[in-house]
This record gives sequence, C-alpha cells and structure tokens, in this order.
Amino acid sequence: MSEKYGLIAGNGRFPFLVLQSARRQGIDVVVAAIKEETFAEIESCGYPLHWLGLGELGKLIRLFRESGVQKAIMAGQVKHVQIFGSSFPDLTMIRMLAGLKQKNTDSLIGGVARILEENGISLVDSTMLLKPHLAPLGILTKRGLSSSEKSDVDYGRPIARQIASLDIGQTIVVRDRAVVAVEAMEGTDAVIRRAGELGNRRNLTVIKVSKPRQDMRFDIPVIGLTTLENMIASGASALIIDAQRTLLFDREKVVEVADNNDIAIVGMEPFIDD
Repeated sequence: MSEKYGLIAGNGRFPFLVLQSARRQGIDVVVAAIKEETFAEIESCGYPLHWLGLGELGKLIRLFRESGVQKAIMAGQVKHVQIFGSSFPDLTMIRMLAGLKQKNTDSLIGGVARILEENGISLVDSTMLLKPHLAPLGILTKRGLSSSEKSDVDYGRPIARQIASLDIGQTIVVRDRAVVAVEAMEGTDAVIRRAGELGNRRNLTVIKVSKPRQDMRFDIPVIGLTTLENMIASGASALIIDAQRTLLFDREKVVEVADNNDIAIVGMEPFIDD
C-alpha cells in the first residue's frame, strides 16, 4: 500500500500544484481545506476533501488519523490576521495557543506542527513535490538590475534579512535607498500596493527574502502572476527573490509579463545562518 499524505491547504495556487504533482506521481492525498482561506475550486481536484475551520485543530488531527495519514504537507498562505480572527478555536487549538510564549508566524505554525507530531503526524517539507518550481539563481528576465536598482538592493536586502530573522515579514519595498514599506501581517501583495501609494507608483524595488533559518515545512516565500500584477499597478520595476527558497509559479508567464513591462526579476543567494 502506498504512503498516504495529508494536505493542509491554504489560499493561492500552491495547494493545486501539490495535488497535480501528487497525481503525476501516483501519491494518495487527503485534503484538509481551510474554510477561511482555500479556493473553492479545490473541490474539483478529485481527491478526498474535508472543509475545516481555521481553529479546528482537533478535527484536523482526527481526520488525518482516521484516514491513515502519517505525513502532512502545509501548502498555501494562511493570513496571520485570520489566525487572530478565528471565531471558534476548539479545545486543542486553545491549548496550543495557551502554550505559546509569542504569537508570530513561526511560533503559531510551529505549535501546530508540534501538536501534529505528538499525534503521530509528521509535517514534511512543503516543496518536496515542487522542486522544479523553486526559483533559480541569476537573472530570469531579459534585463538585469539598473545601477539605481542595484543600489537599492545593496541597501535593502540586509534590512529585509533582519526583518525576516525577527519573523516580522519577508518583503520590503525600497526606492532611492530608503525603505518605503515593510511587510507585517498583511502579506506581500498588500505591502506592494501600499508601497505604490506611498511611493507615487514609480521606481520601486521589491525585495522578498526567506528567513535565515527558513523552515521548509511552512511559510515558504511564493511569487506568481498576482505579484507581478500588483507590481505593475504600483510602479515597481524590479523584484529580488531568494534562489531555491522561493516558489515561482507560472514562471514562463511571469517572466513574459515582466519583460513586457520592463521589470527585472533576479534570484539571489539566500542568507543562511550557521
């Protein structure tokens, strides 16, 4: 009997690509879709599907155990603000939250991972089925960085690293060696839009990094067409991402749109703590 995986599906295309890859490899999957986050289209993917509220951690554990799941993948964003807005956390979730010293992303998702482990379910690398979608090193678009964009990257990337290491956010937007906007709970797309409003929609460099001690089981940086659309609307001209630590979906289309709008995309060596 082949090993069965549980998929904890958040929003975006990430969960769909995991399921497509699982189907190609003949992998059995049980899907736990989050009511507050997962796109409704996931119902058409052809796998056993169960809708759960964000606070129903006990129900999630029961579902996986009854389904014979011993390994789980967390794919897709769960907005930090949704966790705070969860209306009806069950007893298992309440106990997990009560045991946390802080409520940042790593602590919250790490707490869920710990409870799953205690119940015999291992949370595994969320990119294990999607290695071809990891961003490569180097210039992805027709053009590289201009001198002013390179200056913004030299200035901004160490700042982004510090913010990511504090688990505040993974994206900053820079112009003329000044930080225009910093991501916190709102997410990448929202911070790009806010930067556009603050920066008069011109000459913005978007820098997205992984955490220096990135846990590849969750909270992996993700870039896709929506990112590019927000950059275009906000007047951003360059996107810097971490190679091999950023999932780049619809790569050909993303690069085509970037080239058509004179946007540079560059994959750089990630910061890694010893």
